[in-house]
Amino acid sequence: MRNFVEFARRSDEQHVTSKLAVEWASHQCGPATWSSRLSTVRSFARHLKVDDPRTEIPPSGIFPPQRRPRPFIYSDEEILDLLATMLELHPASFRRLTYHYFFGLLAATGLRFSEAARLLRDDADLETGMLTIRETKFGKSRLVPLHPSTTAALSRYSTDRDVCPIRRNCKFFFTGDRGRGLNHANPHYSFILWTRKAGLRDPTGTEGPRIHDLRHTFAVRTLLAWYRSGDDIERRLPELSTYLGHTYVRHTYRYLAAHPDLLEQAKLRLDARWEATE
Repeated sequence: MRNFVEFARRSDEQHVTSKLAVEWASHQCGPATWSSRLSTVRSFARHLKVDDPRTEIPPSGIFPPQRRPRPFIYSDEEILDLLATMLELHPASFRRLTYHYFFGLLAATGLRFSEAARLLRDDADLETGMLTIRETKFGKSRLVPLHPSTTAALSRYSTDRDVCPIRRNCKFFFTGDRGRGLNHANPHYSFILWTRKAGLRDPTGTEGPRIHDLRHTFAVRTLLAWYRSGDDIERRLPELSTYLGHTYVRHTYRYLAAHPDLLEQAKLRLDARWEATE
């Protein structure tokens, strides 16, 4: 909404109009997001119209509905190659270690990119192996327990990071050479370079696996492990939902259709129930 307000201020319109909303929704973004961007303005316009009757509420159906991209589920080998490549891309920079452990944490915990990038050093309790993720999406905070191997890896990183006084004084857990927190662009660019090197993206293409797919991979692997161990998925799904920071369990259900192996496991469970009732 802040972006829309700035766009509106630069226009000649004195009130929110459908034309203005459509122009903003399709400005500087790909078609995949136009529908959701316009929907955001539509909700805002309904609220604004109470005080300003000249406000126009953009009609629905102008853009096709947004579709979630099909998630890419990484193999163990691809994740290991990603981490190894981060060490190779920046041989003379501390970013080699930062990106190596940063992407490793995403793969090991399913954290959102922003959650890991904004993680404060005071919120990483490596004595107990617990992360405190504060005020993230939908204003939720949560505790994220770590596997001992992940805790040990982050401890190695923090030791190397704090050798430099500039980095030691940074409030963020992950830092660059100058002791600043991570921005959005640089890790993404390094990630794209890896996908091209690994053959997961065309050399000049824009379509390909995303960093967010590490989160999908974590969720799918967790569900598969529960299926294969015979756990009650319905009972355990709220645990995964809480761990991932979802507001509702239904947001976690979509991972059940994210991988053919999950669908196969669900089919086997259903077949077994039918056989038991025959």
